[in-house]
Amino acid sequence: MSEAELRGRTAAASGEASGEAGVREAATAPDGAALAHAPGEPEGTGRATRRRRLRPPPPGADRGSGERVHSSPGRAASGSAERGLAPGLYVVATPIGNLGDLGRRAIATLESADAVVCEDSRVTGLLLHRLGIDRPLLVYNDHSAARLRPRLLRRLAEGAALALVSDAGTPTISDPGYRLVRAALDAGIPVRAVPGPCAPIAALSIAGLPTDRFLFAGFLPPRASARRRELAALAPVRATLVLLESGPRLAALLADAAAILGEREVVIARELTKLHEEVSHLTIGEALRRYEAEAPRGEFVLVVGAPESPQLPPSEAELMALLEEQLAAGRSVSAAAREVARATGASRQAVYRLALNLRGRHATGPPGVSAGDARP
Repeated sequence: MSEAELRGRTAAASGEASGEAGVREAATAPDGAALAHAPGEPEGTGRATRRRRLRPPPPGADRGSGERVHSSPGRAASGSAERGLAPGLYVVATPIGNLGDLGRRAIATLESADAVVCEDSRVTGLLLHRLGIDRPLLVYNDHSAARLRPRLLRRLAEGAALALVSDAGTPTISDPGYRLVRAALDAGIPVRAVPGPCAPIAALSIAGLPTDRFLFAGFLPPRASARRRELAALAPVRATLVLLESGPRLAALLADAAAILGEREVVIARELTKLHEEVSHLTIGEALRRYEAEAPRGEFVLVVGAPESPQLPPSEAELMALLEEQLAAGRSVSAAAREVARATGASRQAVYRLALNLRGRHATGPPGVSAGDARP
């Protein structure tokens, strides 16, 4: 599982970065096979039409084992150390839609690594093919992780340099790669970040909601009861929430969010950095009405505003100031206390005691309490 918007998608290639004329987008069909969209091509093409445009993986890619045979033996013979890359595990962010977002350091790491550990050899193979990079691919995903992890750790312990990537974005963010990172750290193997694109952070950066405190909750459970329990736990969190969701389940998530979180601001991002990027600023109710009717496709990042701040209880100084106004207007202590308590929600008994102290402080003679002021 990779990041929102692009789980199972690789980067869009630009003419400068890939050598192709114009910009093309690489995506993934439901079975994970890579296909290319030309700019302006409608997204609503049928599954059969998309299948006819499937691109085969680069030569040498094996869909079963994930290993890819080098087509340039001379280059393959040299180790990562000879190419200037120290041993260890490199967590390399890949584009979430635009190949131009791939940094020079990421490209150099992919070029120099002994192997690239990926979710899908077809997706990553297409990315490397467009970059002109030839490296072995090892498929590490939910199905193969337990079997492959000991093998990867052995290679790392022997001094290999491995690059860990997801289909798109930053590995280990809603991605099984975090277990490999943890195992490498436990084994004393160096783990280095090669940062870059990340769909949740990209959405948060353009949402216009507070970013001083945010909580990334990823994909919530698909079952309605479990999803509602998660939302109930998130409801009081005083932070901007970042969620991921797929198109078919988006309306159900919004319906539960409307019932549990209330009418908050929500920014919904789709196709970030791609040709058809869409960022909508709505309330949860507005989003529910839109996507109930639309039946959207794709994957989404939702940035949800924090709950409104509860009104803080008034300070003693604020209560005293309000009581001063009431007493100056000629009201009795009990009447002043009753009015201030009603207006602020403060305890009437506490306000009454403050009013008595205030009345005694300003009395010209011995403080006294009238019969009407005997109790609050």
